[in-house]
Amino acid sequence: MTIELKKAALDYHEFPTPGKIGTQLTKPADTAAHLALAYSPGVAEPVREIARNPENVYRYTGKGNLVAVITNGTAILGLGNLGPLASKPVMEGKALLFKRFAGVDATDIEVQAENSDAFIDTVTRIADTFGGINLEDIKAPECFEIEKALIELCDIPVFHDDQHGTAIVTAAGMLNALEIQGKDLINAKIVCLGAGAAAIACMRLLVSLGAQKNNLYMVDRTGVIHSARKDLNTYKAQFINDSGPLTLMEAMDGADVFLGLSGANLLSPQALLAMAPKPIVFACSNPDPEINPELALATRDDLILATGRSDYPNQVNNVLGFPFIFRGALDVRARRINEEMKIAAVESLRQLAKEPVPAEVLKAFNVDRMAFGRNYILPKPLDTRLLAEIPSAVAKAAINSGVARLPYPSHYPL
Repeated sequence: MTIELKKAALDYHEFPTPGKIGTQLTKPADTAAHLALAYSPGVAEPVREIARNPENVYRYTGKGNLVAVITNGTAILGLGNLGPLASKPVMEGKALLFKRFAGVDATDIEVQAENSDAFIDTVTRIADTFGGINLEDIKAPECFEIEKALIELCDIPVFHDDQHGTAIVTAAGMLNALEIQGKDLINAKIVCLGAGAAAIACMRLLVSLGAQKNNLYMVDRTGVIHSARKDLNTYKAQFINDSGPLTLMEAMDGADVFLGLSGANLLSPQALLAMAPKPIVFACSNPDPEINPELALATRDDLILATGRSDYPNQVNNVLGFPFIFRGALDVRARRINEEMKIAAVESLRQLAKEPVPAEVLKAFNVDRMAFGRNYILPKPLDTRLLAEIPSAVAKAAINSGVARLPYPSHYPL
């Protein structure tokens, strides 16, 4: 990061008011009569109604449009375990994105917890305040245990975005890239470099969508995940592949897809050259990808390249997913975000990329043309159609899978 960008980032967070989120009133509070309704004595009436029927909390409070963005600060971006307090700018940023892109109110909560049980207990005790919970920046493998426990204990959607948001956007882009390259998911040989929360969630979702486990090669610091290794946890062991390759280079021979969720400059040009014709490379490490984009494009002219960065085509960005997934879940008061809802989000996102790009999006990116193809496999975050399409698909899936408590909203597209 340059000195200028560092200063701009710090100034953005400090001035004119520290932080990125605040409280906005939704009711007038200008007269004595307003105050009598907002607080004593008027507030007693909704209290009585909620005590009579807890479902009335959705009528008389903001619970139904409120998401908690919660972390313990053990895996902050690519910076590691810096503690809950240091994670607050990231959690505020997530809350900003919820509001900016989907009109969802969100508040950040940073939990000082000595272990997973303490974290789970804390979140469970405050869950009734919210309509949904977005878990963030929690290290693996604890994140799997925490999310699973909270889904079982809470009657509202609990969603670890580092896992599922990444997986949904990655899967949508990958399916489109495979289509463009004339390949299909069922037969694709996929190498995943990285075996953390995002990588495992991506592989799980790709399997749900049709990928064959015998075609998946997950690679961590030790090499390919295989049964002779004694260092595998339960989550990595789901992706054991004993077909022969033991190293990244061996696995890359003839691979159709490389998915990087690891670190900078870990994919060599030699490994890229070993891939099958018309390869797909998702180098998603941020801010520095697994291979420099200019180097990758100079090495192969037949590839589709995606990164996590906004200054290259095909950005894999979670903001394409989580605000709209929660919008749909909240609007039908879903009890959870299940596999059917995730797959619906994938399909909606990938189909939107095939539609003509609105003029306002072209103007925002200062280009004359964007069209489905090698440099446009996912919609742009500023595409307002995301707010119409993804929540609608997620809401329908929630209803069809039996986790919704409200009917399909009348203001949604049919």
